Amino acid sequence: MTVAFVLGGGGVRGAVHVGMAQALLEAGIRPDLVVGTSIGAINGAAIAADPTAAVVDRMTEAWSSTVAASVYGEPWYRQVRHLARSRTHVFDPDKLRRLVAETLDGHRTFADLQVPLVVAAACIEKASEHWFDDGPLVDAIVASASVPGALPAAEIDGLHYLDGGLVNSIPLGEAVRRGATTVYVLQVGRIEEPLAAPRTPSDVAKVAFEISRRHRFFRELADVPDGVHVHVLPSGGPVPGDEKLGSFKRLDATRRRIAQSYEAGRSYLAEQS
Repeated sequence: MTVAFVLGGGGVRGAVHVGMAQALLEAGIRPDLVVGTSIGAINGAAIAADPTAAVVDRMTEAWSSTVAASVYGEPWYRQVRHLARSRTHVFDPDKLRRLVAETLDGHRTFADLQVPLVVAAACIEKASEHWFDDGPLVDAIVASASVPGALPAAEIDGLHYLDGGLVNSIPLGEAVRRGATTVYVLQVGRIEEPLAAPRTPSDVAKVAFEISRRHRFFRELADVPDGVHVHVLPSGGPVPGDEKLGSFKRLDATRRRIAQSYEAGRSYLAEQS
């Protein structure tokens, strides 16, 4: 049996990955493979570096740090300044790089990790998904988490990359392709929320975005071959304010998300045993 943890994208909602990982590791479920995209690449790298219960405290500390808050926490006038200078993005990418480096706790390459890690990014020149699984870690993870408009495209070996969620928001299929027979999907909760026909201009954007995020995962889930078992862990539900446009940068609910997803994950795993 090959166990894979698949960590999807979703910005600050990715804090739920911490609670899910805690529930899994406490239950004695350890990954043989970790596949992540966007925030799932950052959290997935932490798990791949230390696939033990000890990683939970490290991830919680990282999520609660001033460094994490600073990635999308710059005041509006600095955002305007970044946009005026770059013409492509509003936040400082060095802060994301620092957060990733601190989360990795000294691990520099994919080969340094205890568990194989694969992360997705969207290659601009090839207009396709790209899977990083060797070489420098920080560069690959920053590429996977470079949200367009918020951060610049990451350049690696002459090619430019944007957030992996553009091409694969919950990379279940890649885990199966790489031989996983039992997959635990650590998703941020959006796929649990029903969609309805839009009634306002903002609804139109939200519904279109969510369809583009979700459709591939549901197709890959339906196409899982016989003999492969997939567990989609519950997130514990949204927190107040998730419906707002600026929710992508709210870290004040981090501990609540972690606690909710831990309890939901623990209950789910108990039901499966």
